[in-house]
Amino acid sequence: MCSLGFARSLGFALIPLATCCIVANVLLFFPDGKVNFVYDEHVTTYVWYFMGIGGGGLVMLIPACVFLGMGKCADSCGTDSCAMCGSVFAALLGLAGSAYCFLISAVALLNGPYCFTLLGWMSPFENDGGRYLFARERWSECIQPAHIVEWNVTLLSILLGLSTLEFLICFLQFISGLVNAVCRPCCYKQEYSLNA
Repeated sequence: MCSLGFARSLGFALIPLATCCIVANVLLFFPDGKVNFVYDEHVTTYVWYFMGIGGGGLVMLIPACVFLGMGKCADSCGTDSCAMCGSVFAALLGLAGSAYCFLISAVALLNGPYCFTLLGWMSPFENDGGRYLFARERWSECIQPAHIVEWNVTLLSILLGLSTLEFLICFLQFISGLVNAVCRPCCYKQEYSLNA
């Protein structure tokens, strides 16, 4: 029963993380807090990959719900190991979603924002391998939207951090569920044979 409580606490932890990922991704659509950049298609293409909305957000709600409902699942399955098998599959889905969010956010961070420069609308840092992150004086190359580099760096860094936490939580549940699903029935068999 201890592993079910552990899984439920991990499920509770995933809900605010997933919500924050969704919010961060939505905010990336509105640089400088304005809607007109989305209408004019002047946002980075990586935002349209929905890494925070899909990968770090909605996909993560599936393992969260599975982890939270594990006590009910154990009652209907009849065994804790049956419930743990379901949590292993949910954790794998969570690992995939958080990895997707992390990878797309990392690539978007390395390529930099899409902004208006003296040469027009472009991604001025796309080919410098992320060196712009350490050369703050270059950030002024982006004229419009105002503070777009700070906006993107902050929100994408948040997505990187949140997806890392989600990955760790799902990995913990994957290991815990796998150990309990495989080892628990074996332990009970040995316990019965020793008592007989």
